[in-house]
Amino acid sequence: MATKKKATNPNPKLGRPVLVTTAHRGVFFGYATETGGTTIKLQRARNTLYWDAACKGFLGLASVGPIGKSRVGPPADIELRDITSVSEVTPAAVLVWESAPWA
Repeated sequence: MATKKKATNPNPKLGRPVLVTTAHRGVFFGYATETGGTTIKLQRARNTLYWDAACKGFLGLASVGPIGKSRVGPPADIELRDITSVSEVTPAAVLVWESAPWA
């Protein structure tokens, strides 16, 4: 039986890569060290203003990243309130998030 290799975090000093949604319908990618509670601090956070249907919903942003005609804002360190979900982001999606230009 093959063992599954654990994915490595490309930016371990920043925290783990997560996709966070808020009660105010915000969808953000960033790096967090603490994800419990209703407030989360994200490093290098990027706001998703629009995601393409190719993403197959907001959880697709955690799985494949903002592909197609998705629109993503520039990175900033932020604090989010009223958190509704925190999703792990795959290493492949992290690469897409980190290279997503504003179009």
